[in-house]
Amino acid sequence: MLLPGDGIGPEVVAEGRRVLEAVARSYAHTFEFQEQAIGGRSIDRFGTALTDDALAACQAADAVLLGAVGAPKYDDPASKVRPEQGLLALRKGLGVFANLRPVKVHPALVDASPLKADKLEGVDLLVLRELTGGLYFGRKSREELPGGHVKVTDAMEYHDYEIQRILDLAFALARARRGKVTSVDKANVLDTSRLWRQIAVKAGAANPDIALDHMLVDTAAMQLVANPARFDVVVTENMFGDILTDEAAVLAGSMGMLPSASLGEGGPGLYEPIHGSAPDIAGKGIANPAGTILSVALLLRHSLRLDREAEAVERAVDRAITEGCRTRDLGGTLTTTAMSDAIIGRLG
Repeated sequence: MLLPGDGIGPEVVAEGRRVLEAVARSYAHTFEFQEQAIGGRSIDRFGTALTDDALAACQAADAVLLGAVGAPKYDDPASKVRPEQGLLALRKGLGVFANLRPVKVHPALVDASPLKADKLEGVDLLVLRELTGGLYFGRKSREELPGGHVKVTDAMEYHDYEIQRILDLAFALARARRGKVTSVDKANVLDTSRLWRQIAVKAGAANPDIALDHMLVDTAAMQLVANPARFDVVVTENMFGDILTDEAAVLAGSMGMLPSASLGEGGPGLYEPIHGSAPDIAGKGIANPAGTILSVALLLRHSLRLDREAEAVERAVDRAITEGCRTRDLGGTLTTTAMSDAIIGRLG
């Protein structure tokens, strides 16, 4: 299922489809594509950010490739219907609870990062963000008070099982990597974080082969730029993960380089680049498609179980970058389509 969405979303999703079609030709597969609206485009057509029919179609698919949601016309905080509501509804409807965001610094892109080169050596981390709990899904209220004042509430809510399953996944992923988990919380202030840490401690004891450390979120934000190579798997709650992964994007030189996968228990996975809709460059043909194409690699690996094909796509992106292919965000001149052509031409 393709959900192009808003802004540059349709442009990069079109390139993701081209890569999937190239993989199908090279490896004798057949992929069927359907397309649905989400975000601002869905609001414009249907009055809602995600229709029931679109959600049902996504639930029936093997995997979902999403572009981005968000449009300037809906930026007013007073808007009752917002594009982002479609993304939250999609995650909930698909039952995806774990967002995987790998961050690996390509040697050829070290100069594209604002950090010094010595800080970037050996950076290869995976941020695992819980997706179904926390402030984004907690109880909300708005109360008009005497004197014209307003009181609003967003409740941060977590069930123990939500924390347990994301931690279990973190340890399993670390076991296939470098064997270290950093659990990020705010246990000195928040009760939800104290429960998080309590469960993390028990999970660590149950997985003695994996090194576990705990870090407050403000310290984690500092360490991501001061010593990013110290991290292997970073696991944290919904909002903390949302913020930290955008910060981690500067390590790779551009948000346009980073993919993500959102996975649940048995249903279709949701794959998307971590960048937003970027309305300022929409329609100009200069968006970096690499994040979407690397998300396609994650789709091939996790939803379609095509590891060989996933590795081929990742190698093609790596070769293109190594051989100097750059879009404007990386200091180059290639268009969106030309960058995809360079990657597809290296699929081999």
